[in-house]
Amino acid sequence: MKSFFCFLINLLILTSCSGQSEKDKKLLDERISRIENGLQSNLQIQYGDSLSIQYYNIEERMKELGISGVSIAVMNNGIIEWAKGYGIADSLENRKVTTETLFQAGSISKPVAATRSLQLMEQGLIDLDLNVNTYLSSWKLPDNEFTEKEKVTTRRMLNHSAGLTISGFLGYKKGETTPSIPEILDGKGNTGPVRVYKEPGGDWQYSGGGYTIMQLMITDIEQKQFPEIMQEYVLDPLGMKSSTYENPLPKAYHNIAATGYNFDGTQVEGKWFTYPEMAAAGLWTTPSELILWGKEIQQIFQTQKDGLLKVQTVNEMLIPEHGEDQGLGPYVLKHIFGHGGSDEGFRADLTAWKETPNAVAIMVNSQKGNVIIKEILLSIVQEYSLQGINPRTRVFNEQSQKELGRFIGKYHFPEHGDAKISIKGNGLEFTGEIFTNPVFLLPETDSIFFNKNTGTYYRFQFEEDSINSVKFSRFEAKKIE
Repeated sequence: MKSFFCFLINLLILTSCSGQSEKDKKLLDERISRIENGLQSNLQIQYGDSLSIQYYNIEERMKELGISGVSIAVMNNGIIEWAKGYGIADSLENRKVTTETLFQAGSISKPVAATRSLQLMEQGLIDLDLNVNTYLSSWKLPDNEFTEKEKVTTRRMLNHSAGLTISGFLGYKKGETTPSIPEILDGKGNTGPVRVYKEPGGDWQYSGGGYTIMQLMITDIEQKQFPEIMQEYVLDPLGMKSSTYENPLPKAYHNIAATGYNFDGTQVEGKWFTYPEMAAAGLWTTPSELILWGKEIQQIFQTQKDGLLKVQTVNEMLIPEHGEDQGLGPYVLKHIFGHGGSDEGFRADLTAWKETPNAVAIMVNSQKGNVIIKEILLSIVQEYSLQGINPRTRVFNEQSQKELGRFIGKYHFPEHGDAKISIKGNGLEFTGEIFTNPVFLLPETDSIFFNKNTGTYYRFQFEEDSINSVKFSRFEAKKIE
């Protein structure tokens, strides 16, 4: 009788757990479905009293944009609540994207690599504020007029205030000779030399070159290969067992690696490029593993308990400097920290929240990935009621054809040749060598227009009543006709 009673109790418990599990699964499926069908346009334009917002289904949007594959991982309450792959990892091999598919993380490699530098600081092997040449033995950064008073330091390389050249790297095609790091730093690869071009410690200037010097510093100190160092001290301790900094990617990983795709939908030559500048751009990983780095830094920050790094180190890492959004590796905003990534044929993003145990990693094997990454992120943020990620809003203020006529003419970009502006509909069309495709601009004020697709501002300068020049992003052109 007693055993029968125990049997009934256990049966009730199992039934209850099963019912709860089925209910939880259904609720999660519904949540994922809302996200998949709730992608919203990052650029939202206000026309009069109405705001133009478009919503998309993820698979339809991928097809519309010509994107091969997407992989997503979402962490909620400190655990990966769901992860999912969409589309194709390699069309010729008919391989689908799964949660185990490896993607190139691009510049997200930087904050993960920064972790090892900070560990070396904690071990007393480097001082973040000493001249980096103190720790370099196989190559030295040449001094010049800009280093007379201030020096390039590890801290300044980490927060991009070292005054160094070379923002990013091009990668090397399969079969191309891959230069050594000292050769790359001296301009013997496919980029210019990494040199100090302004006084260190001043304004923020993004430099993958600085992270490549940091990579060499780490290997000079430890006398091991960089991928081996990162695997032993960062990736494996975090549980990133499938991830690697090895470049070229070893054959053992080829059958689980996504192939990169160009803007026109064709495969990247040789499937992917090799990045010997591993600290800057060489990490291969999955969203589910990438999120583990964000979780570790987040957990140390939120609990104020030591982990892979010490509390004091993480607190310092997440102090925004230089433009108010750059930490020691990741970008740092009011509510979030993280990094974006861009390698040939790949785009990626990692976002972690500072106040709550939430994080999102999205990886795409397409040059066009930035658009859909932002749209997916906005949908996730809305579903989980998270702060810190908002769409870009612009206001359209109509100008007459006569007013638009003031901007017509030829503009000269010093390094990118001439471009032309003409009237198109209720805005302007900008064409020229600097643009992959014609850019359509809409007016927001008398002198400020925005790109209808991206929202990027184009600011026109007047000289008396005539247009003198235009500035956007980091480009500037003079009106010559």
